[in-house]
Amino acid sequence: MKSTISKRTYKAIYRLLDRVSPIEGDCGCLCGAACCTCSYEPEDLEFTADGDENADNYMGIYLLPGEEKIHDQKDSDWIEWGFIRAEDYEFPDSWHGKVGFIQCKHAPQCPRKSRPIQCRTFPLAPYFDENGVFHVIMNVDDLPYICPLIEDDIELTDRFVQATYTAWKHLIRDPLIADLVMMDSDFINEDEAKVMK
Repeated sequence: MKSTISKRTYKAIYRLLDRVSPIEGDCGCLCGAACCTCSYEPEDLEFTADGDENADNYMGIYLLPGEEKIHDQKDSDWIEWGFIRAEDYEFPDSWHGKVGFIQCKHAPQCPRKSRPIQCRTFPLAPYFDENGVFHVIMNVDDLPYICPLIEDDIELTDRFVQATYTAWKHLIRDPLIADLVMMDSDFINEDEAKVMK
């Protein structure tokens, strides 16, 4: 897949998100980094970095189109690399070919500055409302772990909400990412969406 977002732009977005956190301090301390350390049995995602389909499963995250540009695929000290075919999973029809999927080997001791976009912006999610207006909302996905930020409705810092909104506004300029956000938005009941910005 060919992304329109440059490596330089991804680096700038990472720097923006490096400056903020959902709460004052590391939110992973609230839950023991549940989103990084949770073991789970996904219905259809089982692979290792070399493509074998018999690995034990643990939490991982797929990269956005072009995001792999700023991660070193040779870095195996802390990260397990894998690639899945977009056509085999629930991605937009415009997505073709390989999608990077990474798993942290030593969670929760992974280098925080190397977290992918979707880790950096959680528990917020990008969302297009029924009029096509862009927002960020609290994540409404069923999760295999409990996030106190969502469960206890903990107030997020304004700086984090604004930076997340700004980051996703830049990201949705890429048609592939916009297609992903539109597809995900279609599964969200607008009445249940807690709009943060």
